[in-house]
Parts: sequence; structure tokens; C-alpha cells
Amino acid sequence: MPHEPRIVSGVEIVPLCDAVGPMKEPVRKPLPEMFPGATFAPGEEWVLHFHCYLLRAAGRTVLVDTGIGGAHSLATWAPLPGRIGAELAAVGAAPEDVDVVVLTHLHSDHAGGAVVDGAPAFPGARYVLQRSEVEWASAQVRELILDPLRDRLDVVDGDAETLPGVRVLHTPGHTPGHQCVEVGDVVMSGDAVLHPVQLADPAIRYVYDEDADLAVRTREDILARAAVLAPSHFPDPFVYLE
Repeated sequence: MPHEPRIVSGVEIVPLCDAVGPMKEPVRKPLPEMFPGATFAPGEEWVLHFHCYLLRAAGRTVLVDTGIGGAHSLATWAPLPGRIGAELAAVGAAPEDVDVVVLTHLHSDHAGGAVVDGAPAFPGARYVLQRSEVEWASAQVRELILDPLRDRLDVVDGDAETLPGVRVLHTPGHTPGHQCVEVGDVVMSGDAVLHPVQLADPAIRYVYDEDADLAVRTREDILARAAVLAPSHFPDPFVYLE
């Protein structure tokens, strides 16, 4: 069953589930290796939920992340293809309805659905990215994602308000230009918080963070800031923090 939306500060936050499945090779690592000090059964799989979020505010529509993408996505390690199109249709939204796309970062499972057949998947939207993320992008990501979006990119430096009540926060560590989206006391955290064990101990590192020490500091700041976390890869799209 679809998850219920939340209305926060006049903004409707609708969770979308792009996919569910275990991390696949070549990037999957056993959880004890990924999270040193955590206790998991040997060989336990980490099943990820791939959440995106649709925001509706004052007649405007914002999509936070675009999911895995189609069968030829760069996210070959993830459950392919993503179903963001069907998820949007189920809540009464078409790609043409999206005014703003916020990409938390340029990893394939978050930005893979931004481009379809070499063209922007959301043709009327501006795509918000941090400048440091654009500068960090690999040649392949530039070719397949950034170049097709060139005329639609909205590059920001640091925290910025994309629409009234919808704010991006520069939250580096996982990637240099990682950003979260804040609506009232809710933070859509992208990959700043990867696994529920990091709620209890935000100092637990993740093997694929670009700067693990900075990611820890960022994670601590986010968890201190938010009352509700809207993570990308937890089973539940809304987590209430004490």
C-alpha cells in the first residue's frame, strides 16, 4: 500500500517508492564490513528502499530525486528499472507537471531517472544541484546526465530556498555537493543517513562516503536539526526522531 503523505507548513510531502531490493554486486558489501561495530548476522543482505519525494506547495510541484531510471541506467547494482513514472501517475502527477527537481546528489540511484533517451525526463522543470556536486561529477555522469540537462540546470552554492517553504541544505560528506531538502521540521536526507543504525550512532561510517569524517559531522547536524527524517533508503519514508 502507498504511504500516506504529510502536510507540513502548508507543503504536501508525498513519498514515492521507486524500487525495493538488496544491494547487488559489484558494490554490495556485508553489513558488518559496511558498518564496523554494528551487529548483524553473517551474510545478511541489506535490502534498500529507494524513496523519492513529491512536494506540492502553492500550486507548484517539486520532485526530490528522480530514482534509478530505466533498464539502461547507470545503477546496474540496483533493482532495475525504477518505477518513478508509475509512482507519479498513481498520485496524479505527470512529468510535465514538475516545476523543480532537486537532486540530492549525482549517484545513479538518485539521478538516474533525470534523463530519458538523452533528454530531460521532466521537460518543464529546473534541476537544482550544488555547484560543488557539478564540479565533482565524473566524465560519464557529465555526458549522460549533466549535458542533457545543461539548459535546465539551476546551480546553487550552499543553502537556498527553491520555492517558498522548500529549502535545500548543503550537507557534504557522502559527496562534496550532497544536499538535503527541508520543509518545516522535516528533512529529506538523501544519503546523509544511509541505515537505521546511524540514528542510534551517527558516528558509524559508510564505506562509500567520499569524506567519512565530514559525513559524520553532517549526519549529527541533520539529526539534531530535524524532528522528522524522510530518508531515501529506509523501509519507512518518515522517521520520527526523539
